Amino acid sequence: MRRPFLAYALLSPAIVAVIFLIAYPLWVAVNVSTREGRTMNIARLDRLPRGWGNFERILDEPANWEALLRSAIYVVGSVLPAFLIGLGLALLLNRAFPARRWIRSLMMLPWAVPGVVTSIAFLWLLDGSYGVVNSILRTLGLMSGDVAWYARQETAMFAVIVPTVWKGFPFFALTLLAAMQAIPHTLYEAARIDGASARDQFRYVTWPGIRGPALLAVILHSLWVFKELDIIFAATGGGPAGATETLALRVYLEAFQFFRLGSASAMGLMMMALCAALVLLALPRLRARFF
Repeated sequence: MRRPFLAYALLSPAIVAVIFLIAYPLWVAVNVSTREGRTMNIARLDRLPRGWGNFERILDEPANWEALLRSAIYVVGSVLPAFLIGLGLALLLNRAFPARRWIRSLMMLPWAVPGVVTSIAFLWLLDGSYGVVNSILRTLGLMSGDVAWYARQETAMFAVIVPTVWKGFPFFALTLLAAMQAIPHTLYEAARIDGASARDQFRYVTWPGIRGPALLAVILHSLWVFKELDIIFAATGGGPAGATETLALRVYLEAFQFFRLGSASAMGLMMMALCAALVLLALPRLRARFF
């Protein structure tokens, strides 16, 4: 009897923290999502009528489905290049060469830069009048005129994906590098003795060793990008003509521009449900690898 009681007593601080940091805010979000009407006064939320109208309106509004599609494009377009760049950098840094420690430290700088600062830097780089990117492309002969990357619907999504990739690839590089260094060197020695090429060593030794951490990193970064707001908001505000308006940005606009806290909470809960579905789909592979 004493052992279970002692175990629960030791876990009680963590349980209380979870209740206050997760369970209670989640209950507040569910409560707010059922309140129909407009207000920015938190004290007046309980006076608004209850109902499921917020969820019905969100599902019936075509703009939300279009924002979901743009969110999917934004997530895939940001996560896949960042993963490939991070994988290549991890393979490079896993080798011994001069100044490797310095490069490892410098590699983490983009991840530490705030999203708003990153967005402002790329606003300058991709500026349609004096941007460095346009100048380089003209010098290389890849284009004849300037491109207003953030002002055109065809290029605006690409223009917000680029800084997101730049900010996100260090996370993959660090995660995959740590996983590579956990692989025993004896496996590589045995592969070389058997005549395996560099490609075969990556395919049969490196990739099986980092597959689990790579999947976990992709899931975590996808969730982070899915709720990304600061880069898009600082660069385009969802424009031009809604070309970069993702679900995360629509939640912000619903709450602080249209003053519909209930609709914003309902949309946030639906985003949480989509994230939970993604995790549940990947859970069997994660369980097989880690548990």
